[in-house]
Amino acid sequence: MRLVLLGDPVGHSTSPAMHNAALAAVGIEGLYEARRVDAAGVYRACAEIRSGALHGANVTMPHKRVAAAAADRLLPLAHRAGAVNTLWAMEGEVVGDNTDAGALPGVWAAAGLPAGSPVLVLGAGGAAAAVLAALGGARLAIAARRAGAGAALAGRLGIEAEEVPWGDPLPGAVVVNSTPLGREGESLPAGVVEESAGLYDLPCRPGGSPAVLLARGRGLPVADGWDHLVAQGALSFTRWTGLPAPIEVMRRAATGE
Repeated sequence: MRLVLLGDPVGHSTSPAMHNAALAAVGIEGLYEARRVDAAGVYRACAEIRSGALHGANVTMPHKRVAAAAADRLLPLAHRAGAVNTLWAMEGEVVGDNTDAGALPGVWAAAGLPAGSPVLVLGAGGAAAAVLAALGGARLAIAARRAGAGAALAGRLGIEAEEVPWGDPLPGAVVVNSTPLGREGESLPAGVVEESAGLYDLPCRPGGSPAVLLARGRGLPVADGWDHLVAQGALSFTRWTGLPAPIEVMRRAATGE
């Protein structure tokens, strides 16, 4: 089985270690590799999936919307988000799903994040689109570093979300950080985490991002990037193989434990 991660950059990703360990654990001979590509490379990979040269792909920044356009058919969450992070072949077509959106409710519940609180989504890219698609029934607010980008994303998705200026806290809201901030040790704007009711942080950083460490230090419920990575990866693995994912194996491989 040949699988790839498509994005730019991809060198930081632990997905190859995670998925290669999962393949070995279930006895499938295969290889998952990271492939740095531009938008045209996503279309080339889709052609390889159609031909059988590839069995599937994950897609990361900045190509999730490109992947949605390149796929032949989208599952409902991917269609709603307008963004795809998982591709595979079915009956000669390339099918796109958004396991970022699919994984979010389960991770949210497992972390003990409050179900009825408002949600402040940080970011306006493909990851933010997945969050909005997954949480469309919640009271949503969105903040992006580029003014107007959050409202534009919500409008494109047909989801009601109040735009909040970047850096402004929303007291009592669960903060979902769908930006890369934190992966390299960056902090979120002061007050955003401190005034929240909990944190769902998508960036993966060994030992925890500054936002995760801050939230945990204040006793807030937290879902970190590793929780999310493993959960969405497990859904992708099952799409490709038809088998239950070996979640604990994937977690150990992803985190280096």
